Amino acid sequence: MFININKIHEIQSSWYNWRQNASTITMTLMAFIFACFTGLMAQVSIAVPWSPVLITFQTFAVLMAGTLLGEKYGGLSMILYLIIGVAGVPWFSDANSGISAVLSASGGYLFGFIIAATFTGYVFDHYENARKPLQCFALMLFANWILIYIPGLIGLYFYMTSTGATVTLAKLLIAGVVPFIFGNIFKILLATGISTSILPKED
Repeated sequence: MFININKIHEIQSSWYNWRQNASTITMTLMAFIFACFTGLMAQVSIAVPWSPVLITFQTFAVLMAGTLLGEKYGGLSMILYLIIGVAGVPWFSDANSGISAVLSASGGYLFGFIIAATFTGYVFDHYENARKPLQCFALMLFANWILIYIPGLIGLYFYMTSTGATVTLAKLLIAGVVPFIFGNIFKILLATGISTSILPKED
């Protein structure tokens, strides 16, 4: 059993050890790969009739970017995702691109992605205790519902008011939060399970 535990620790530490020794070019490439992964997950989408925001799998990619790439390159991956999408690559939700996508109903969430990936990576890299299951789950909840959804709701509010709609807090939450509750719980649980399995930690 002792040997097995040591082997598990060795496997869990291997990615961190590799990442710390990787060159800037290599890690920038990894950030680009995660930007591509986020764009791919954006195409896994479901529309709901009462919200202009699509349900996608992007938030899972965001949380995993922070987990695997850390503060600097996790955040960079989401910056690349935003910049390249604005430049014209149609990898935002529903294959959208350009500055119009940033000004759309889901534009605020894109900025939340940068904050969430950066913060998640920072916490995992600096606080080993956060890699334990309960603490990891709490971190994923905070990153998802606070760091992504607050910028997302701010952007959604301005988008809805720009259409001439009267926006109450209840209407904003129904459009920008309620449709995503069950899907995000699933994605948070999935990200937590993967993160706690692969991140090095003390017993």
